Amino acid sequence: MKRVVVFGASGHIGPFITPGLAQQYELTLTDVAPHPDGHDSDIVDIRDYDAVQRACQGQDAVLNLGVVRHDPVLSWEVNTRGVENISRSVVEHGIKRVLHTGPQMVRLWFDHQFRVDDVPLMPGTAHYNLTKFLGMEIARAYAREYGIDTVWFLFNELGPKPQEQQEEGVHPPFTLVWEDLVSACRLALEVQDLPDHFQWFNLNSYLEHGKYPVHKARRILGYEVGEHVERYFRRPVD
Repeated sequence: MKRVVVFGASGHIGPFITPGLAQQYELTLTDVAPHPDGHDSDIVDIRDYDAVQRACQGQDAVLNLGVVRHDPVLSWEVNTRGVENISRSVVEHGIKRVLHTGPQMVRLWFDHQFRVDDVPLMPGTAHYNLTKFLGMEIARAYAREYGIDTVWFLFNELGPKPQEQQEEGVHPPFTLVWEDLVSACRLALEVQDLPDHFQWFNLNSYLEHGKYPVHKARRILGYEVGEHVERYFRRPVD
């Protein structure tokens, strides 16, 4: 089993996807807060380089789920400087596989179009998207310089898939369900010959709009949606 250290394991994503990954990988969970489900977790602040490099010791891969959205100072320290600390640490320990997550950076500009997949990212000026984008550029530089296979998953919303018919709900664009992110992480941890050692992927479980496809993730990773959730939004027509 590969040993994978998870940063941000107690946040809004980690508790929902790490159980699926623990079936296949030996996980070391870390965060600045205790795990909400009581699982063993090491206290690690990714703003602290020494703490990050200690957490990376003996690991085969890194999954970074750490994020701050609403504070302009903390978002820089976590989303950008934290990625630099991770990048420096994986170089020090010879780790060659890193996964990050972040916000989509195309909806503001391309929502009126269709078949939007591998287009240039446009983070805008909001500090959340901008600090995540700067973190991506740091990771890209380290990946190319040191041959670190680095993947960034980008999405708009993330949560559970519907369990029943959505009589009043809308069919949301660019939304990912937990199970598909688990699948994507497994694929990224195992993919061979990642082009240029760095790739970002728009991930989406709601493909029926035809607006934000996943051709790139399908081509490089072999990603496929687990369940086509459009059936939960179908309504009878008189």
